[in-house]
Amino acid sequence: SGVTFFDTADVYGDGRSERMIGRFRAENPEVPIMVATKMGRRVDQVPENYTLQNFRAWTDRSRRNLGMDQLDLVQLHCPPTAVYAQDQIYDALDQLVADGVIANYGVSVETVDEAQRAIQYPAVQSVQIIFNLFRPRPAETFFQHAAGRQVGILARVPLASGLLTGKLTRDSTFPDDDHRTFNRDGE
Repeated sequence: SGVTFFDTADVYGDGRSERMIGRFRAENPEVPIMVATKMGRRVDQVPENYTLQNFRAWTDRSRRNLGMDQLDLVQLHCPPTAVYAQDQIYDALDQLVADGVIANYGVSVETVDEAQRAIQYPAVQSVQIIFNLFRPRPAETFFQHAAGRQVGILARVPLASGLLTGKLTRDSTFPDDDHRTFNRDGE
């Protein structure tokens, strides 16, 4: 259908999403697609868990799931804010590129400040950032800076978790474990 870019993560369906994309790639080798995956949410969210050893284990798992010797793009998956300012994190990612297990790396962030910090590192190729009608700040304060550094932008939550689909109403309900229940005051 013309889709050439897939965004996934090692935690989506505990790897099921990656395996499905891998199966598609294996069954359709003539279809040129780029796969971006994310890593880092399989452990406690503390900076000490962001190590080369863990990066190797996570990328090896994603490589197996996707059936790829070299991953196209690996992004840190919304790590703790302190991670974005640690040189050793980017050194470890650079090592994975040098080893040939990933072609490129980037970050998935929660805030513009995290994005600004991450793109100070020259090898960061992409930033996945929340951008939608309700959250326009990246366009106002970040996109031009990213373009100047030739960093790609991936919009996170472009439909505001369904709010911009036109399918939700005031009476829409969600299961207790759905992320959209966090601010409904127990309704």
